[in-house]
Amino acid sequence: MQEQAKIQHIPIKMYRTSDRLVIATPMPGSQPEDILVKVTENSVIVQGGIRALLKDIKELLIDEWSVGSYYREIPLPNSVDGEHANVTYGNGVVVVSLPRCEKTVPATLVMEKTGIAHG
Repeated sequence: MQEQAKIQHIPIKMYRTSDRLVIATPMPGSQPEDILVKVTENSVIVQGGIRALLKDIKELLIDEWSVGSYYREIPLPNSVDGEHANVTYGNGVVVVSLPRCEKTVPATLVMEKTGIAHG
């Protein structure tokens, strides 16, 4: 039986425009349906899991990077509308685009499976 991966604190890139707050974070090894974004009154939580850890590895020789599980809570620099947010996942990177607004609207955002996973 394989050992569970440790939860990783993931790096982010955050920027804002006049009408949106955008957060991007690498989450390789995840599937869209395993990624959860939660907007609370004061923060955005991004978390994700992975499907399998090094399947059928007999002897791991070097392990300098790992995939999943991921977690990061990011304080909000301004109010956002979680209900109208957009979450995308491509090339191992999650991008959360949140409309700026007067008062934060909490929401939980889950992506759905889009196709067959390869690799």
